[in-house]
Amino acid sequence: MNDKHLKDIIDGCRKGKRRSQEMLYHHYSGKMFAVCLYYGGNKTEAEDFLHNGFIKVFQNIKQYNAKGVFDAWMRRIFMNTALEKYRDKKQLFISHEKEELQMLESDQEDALSKISAADLINLIQELSPAYRMVFNLFAIEGYSHKEISVMLSISEGTSKSNLSRARAVLQQQVNERFDLSRSKG
Repeated sequence: MNDKHLKDIIDGCRKGKRRSQEMLYHHYSGKMFAVCLYYGGNKTEAEDFLHNGFIKVFQNIKQYNAKGVFDAWMRRIFMNTALEKYRDKKQLFISHEKEELQMLESDQEDALSKISAADLINLIQELSPAYRMVFNLFAIEGYSHKEISVMLSISEGTSKSNLSRARAVLQQQVNERFDLSRSKG
């Protein structure tokens, strides 16, 4: 889709035109569903995030000022839609600030590089909500622990601890499911 066509679709959405909304949905739903899969615990939850995210996009599209990249503006809405669910439920965060944090060893990182993206998404979806959110915000979205602590109303230490634990759980799952620990000989 070229910039002119996208601008016309956005203008149509601002006017509440259904056809423009359908075109925007069809063009971006796959890309935004991928974002939702990272934050959802399963496909159904990801579909809920997708649905709610598009509702918010259409409700707030008049606020898009065309100065930034539209994809990034939308991605943030979908990410925040997922985060809101967990902030509202207060089910998320396990604080282990006093525990010593351990980084993954390079051989553990190598193991993660040997599995497919689809397998990794499935493993991420199985993480607890606390670990999944911090892992996604840090490893996928590129936020710092300070930024994550503000977004999720937790301490930086809790963010670091949840990331460390998420990595450890992922490593264990990779080793168990893909039998990578035995392949080192």
